Amino acid sequence: MDITISEAQRRVDEWIRTVGVRYFSELTNLGILMEEVGELSRIMVRKYGEQSFKDSDKEKDMADEMADVLWVLMCLANQTGVDLTTALEKNFEKKNIRDADRHRDNLKLQ
Repeated sequence: MDITISEAQRRVDEWIRTVGVRYFSELTNLGILMEEVGELSRIMVRKYGEQSFKDSDKEKDMADEMADVLWVLMCLANQTGVDLTTALEKNFEKKNIRDADRHRDNLKLQ
Protein backbone atom coordinates (compact mmCIF):
# COMPACT_ATOMS: atom_id res chain seq x y z
CA MET A 1 0.00 0.00 0.00
CA ASP A 2 1.42 3.35 -1.05
CA ILE A 3 0.75 6.33 1.17
CA THR A 4 1.36 9.98 0.35
CA ILE A 5 3.09 12.28 2.78
CA SER A 6 -0.12 14.28 3.16
CA GLU A 7 -2.12 11.15 3.89
CA ALA A 8 0.47 10.03 6.43
CA GLN A 9 0.29 13.42 8.17
CA ARG A 10 -3.49 13.19 8.26
CA ARG A 11 -3.43 9.64 9.62
CA VAL A 12 -0.92 10.52 12.32
CA ASP A 13 -3.14 13.43 13.35
CA GLU A 14 -6.23 11.21 13.39
CA TRP A 15 -4.43 8.59 15.51
CA ILE A 16 -3.13 11.20 17.95
CA ARG A 17 -6.61 12.70 18.40
CA THR A 18 -8.42 9.37 18.83
CA VAL A 19 -6.05 6.77 20.25
CA GLY A 20 -3.30 9.01 21.58
CA VAL A 21 -5.80 11.43 23.18
CA ARG A 22 -3.72 14.55 22.43
CA TYR A 23 -0.34 15.72 21.19
CA PHE A 24 2.59 16.08 23.54
CA SER A 25 3.94 19.62 23.55
CA GLU A 26 6.22 20.65 20.71
CA LEU A 27 9.21 20.70 23.03
CA THR A 28 8.44 17.24 24.38
CA ASN A 29 8.07 15.95 20.81
CA LEU A 30 11.41 17.53 19.91
CA GLY A 31 13.01 15.60 22.76
CA ILE A 32 11.29 12.41 21.60
CA LEU A 33 12.53 13.04 18.05
CA MET A 34 16.10 13.36 19.28
CA GLU A 35 15.69 10.16 21.28
CA GLU A 36 14.33 8.27 18.27
CA VAL A 37 17.15 9.54 16.04
CA GLY A 38 19.59 8.36 18.70
CA GLU A 39 18.05 4.89 18.70
CA LEU A 40 18.28 4.74 14.91
CA SER A 41 21.87 5.96 15.09
CA ARG A 42 22.81 3.29 17.61
CA ILE A 43 21.49 0.54 15.31
CA MET A 44 23.18 1.96 12.22
CA VAL A 45 26.61 2.44 13.80
CA ARG A 46 26.49 -1.15 15.02
CA LYS A 47 25.31 -2.53 11.69
CA TYR A 48 27.42 -0.41 9.34
CA GLY A 49 30.16 0.92 11.61
CA GLU A 50 32.83 -0.68 13.75
CA GLN A 51 30.82 -1.13 16.94
CA SER A 52 29.45 -4.56 17.71
CA PHE A 53 25.86 -5.15 18.73
CA LYS A 54 24.96 -5.32 22.39
CA ASP A 55 22.57 -8.12 23.27
CA SER A 56 19.88 -5.52 23.99
CA ASP A 57 20.24 -4.02 20.49
CA LYS A 58 20.16 -7.26 18.48
CA GLU A 59 16.36 -7.35 18.38
CA LYS A 60 15.98 -3.70 17.28
CA ASP A 61 14.43 -3.16 13.86
CA MET A 62 16.00 -0.36 11.84
CA ALA A 63 12.88 0.12 9.69
CA ASP A 64 10.72 0.48 12.79
CA GLU A 65 13.13 3.04 14.23
CA MET A 66 13.00 5.02 10.97
CA ALA A 67 9.20 4.91 11.12
CA ASP A 68 9.34 6.22 14.71
CA VAL A 69 11.50 9.15 13.55
CA LEU A 70 9.08 9.88 10.71
CA TRP A 71 6.07 9.61 13.05
CA VAL A 72 7.40 12.16 15.53
CA LEU A 73 8.52 14.46 12.71
CA MET A 74 4.97 14.36 11.36
CA CYS A 75 3.61 15.16 14.81
CA LEU A 76 5.84 18.23 14.94
CA ALA A 77 4.83 19.23 11.42
CA ASN A 78 1.15 18.91 12.30
CA GLN A 79 1.60 20.92 15.48
CA THR A 80 3.49 23.73 13.79
CA GLY A 81 1.35 23.95 10.65
CA VAL A 82 3.96 22.57 8.26
CA ASP A 83 2.71 20.75 5.17
CA LEU A 84 5.57 18.30 4.61
CA THR A 85 4.61 17.70 0.97
CA THR A 86 4.97 21.40 0.17
CA ALA A 87 8.10 21.67 2.31
CA LEU A 88 9.73 18.73 0.52
CA GLU A 89 8.82 20.11 -2.91
CA LYS A 90 10.37 23.48 -2.01
CA ASN A 91 13.42 21.71 -0.60
CA PHE A 92 13.93 19.85 -3.90
CA GLU A 93 13.71 23.18 -5.76
CA LYS A 94 16.28 24.74 -3.42
CA LYS A 95 18.66 21.82 -3.79
CA ASN A 96 18.27 21.71 -7.58
CA ILE A 97 19.25 25.37 -7.81
CA ARG A 98 21.97 25.33 -5.16
CA ASP A 99 23.52 21.99 -6.06
CA ALA A 100 23.04 21.93 -9.84
CA ASP A 101 26.79 21.54 -10.44
CA ARG A 102 28.23 21.33 -6.94
CA HIS A 103 28.19 17.55 -6.52
CA ARG A 104 28.99 16.74 -10.14
CA ASP A 105 32.05 19.05 -10.00
CA ASN A 106 33.25 17.78 -6.62
CA LEU A 107 36.41 15.76 -7.28
CA LYS A 108 35.96 13.81 -4.05
CA LEU A 109 32.71 12.36 -5.39
CA GLN A 110 34.16 11.15 -8.70
